[in-house]
Amino acid sequence: MAPAVSRSLPARSRDRIQELAEPKKAACANDPRLVWGNQETIWTLSWCAVTAQPSPRTVALAKPKQDFGKNQCRSLFLYSCGRESTIWERPLLVDFGFPSDRLLKLSEPKKYEAAYLQQRPRQSPEWPVSPAALSYKASPRILELARPKALHPEFLLAREVPTKVTNAAALARASSRLQRLAEPRVRKVTCCYERSFPESVIRPVSKLAQEAIASPRTLELARAKRLHPDYVPLQDAEWPVTKAAKRTVATPRLVELAQPCRRPPMGSAQCNPDAFTVKETAKKATCSARIQELARPIKR
Repeated sequence: MAPAVSRSLPARSRDRIQELAEPKKAACANDPRLVWGNQETIWTLSWCAVTAQPSPRTVALAKPKQDFGKNQCRSLFLYSCGRESTIWERPLLVDFGFPSDRLLKLSEPKKYEAAYLQQRPRQSPEWPVSPAALSYKASPRILELARPKALHPEFLLAREVPTKVTNAAALARASSRLQRLAEPRVRKVTCCYERSFPESVIRPVSKLAQEAIASPRTLELARAKRLHPDYVPLQDAEWPVTKAAKRTVATPRLVELAQPCRRPPMGSAQCNPDAFTVKETAKKATCSARIQELARPIKR
């Protein structure tokens, strides 16, 4: 079917398809190789750009910015990327110029106006107080409320943290009774016992307990709980096979069912060698008029 379609294409379409099928050339295939660190430009400059004369405005803009820190002794690493600036030593006053009259004038503090000082002198509070408020006599109730709250009669001040030891207590000698009471109390350890032979009991048993005779009630309570009459014990994980089962012969049907399921290997299942094989009927097929019409390329 492919040859029939190629014959129906015009010659101009075939040339266009071959032209589009060619791989695209790399943009930098013929460009010179760029090396890092040289003074060559990436793009080739034209002769007009090389011989052009800059204007006065371009020359003025090309001048470097004035460096006001030439007189300051700074290390070079202060200007590197990613580092913090350090505190450098203050240079001498000789390196600095005297301030101008304008700076001296601006550095003067702001003065108060005369009208403001007359209304509110420096010795007055934040807001002026009227003469009536200054000459007012407080009532007994106001005087009572103005008194600070008194402490409780039984209030005691907090004692100092370090307690002062008197000389008599520091030079005193403890009696034998005090020394005996000051000794720590010795307690018998009951959680652990001395090591003995393996047949011995963990805790010591008195002789009276060993020679005691249990009562009928104690013997009755000491009996283990019985199982239910209908109790069936658990079946063992492995049980013996009977002789009849060992001598039996499997039927053809059982032999057929016992065979494992056959599955294709993974290599042939994932990669089918007959995937691109064309059937004989497809090779001998004839295209219909509709298929040939649909196979023609669209003319644009």
